[in-house]
Amino acid sequence: MKVQIFIPCFIDQLYPTIGFNMVKVLEKAGCEVIYNAQQTCCGQPAFNAGFWGESKEVCTKFLDDFEGAEYIVAPSASCIGFVRNYYPKIFDNSAHLQKAKKIKERVFELSEFLIQILKIEDLGASFPGKATYHDSCAGLRECNIKSEPRQLLANVAGLEIVEMHDVETCCGFGGTFAVKFDPISIAMADQKITNAIATEAEYIISTDMSCLMHIHGRLQHNGSPLKVLHLAEVLASGY
Repeated sequence: MKVQIFIPCFIDQLYPTIGFNMVKVLEKAGCEVIYNAQQTCCGQPAFNAGFWGESKEVCTKFLDDFEGAEYIVAPSASCIGFVRNYYPKIFDNSAHLQKAKKIKERVFELSEFLIQILKIEDLGASFPGKATYHDSCAGLRECNIKSEPRQLLANVAGLEIVEMHDVETCCGFGGTFAVKFDPISIAMADQKITNAIATEAEYIISTDMSCLMHIHGRLQHNGSPLKVLHLAEVLASGY
């Protein structure tokens, strides 16, 4: 199966190893991975900041860059949720509407692609340790991802997953929300960390590095030994 990968801006600029780990996982699952080096952004940052016209230009490039791809997979439910839920609205009453409607059926976050399309739960990964899982708002509310990451993590040898209290509560990042309302954002992250620490976990795992970046910043500020891991890092371990 040929799969085109989309690498979000913050993965490309700040956490490139997450992208490499996703490729490793997809290849382990038997996929032929294709990367279009001309790709840029999905358009979400500009859209959320109110620059809808500029965002539409970026979204149009996304449609062109991934035209013809059977499946598009990304290590970010946030970007996938934006393409699925907002592209049809952005391109409403435009010549690109049909493209937008078609592409929303072909974009997948990594865990849902593995479970829903490839029907794979066990990749042969191993990662000794105790972890708790964080449901990102985009994954949970925009992509309806809940069981998929947990199914994959349950089959990682040596890994113990313990659910934290209020697991579906936002971590406080929310993109520009963290900039505009930083006191509230910080308080929400600290509450998430408190709940994670209560599980006695060593790691917080999520599908979204944006959430983990925010949480990691507070962990460092508070001097906590708790670590963050993207799902792709765990699934790529041990082989």
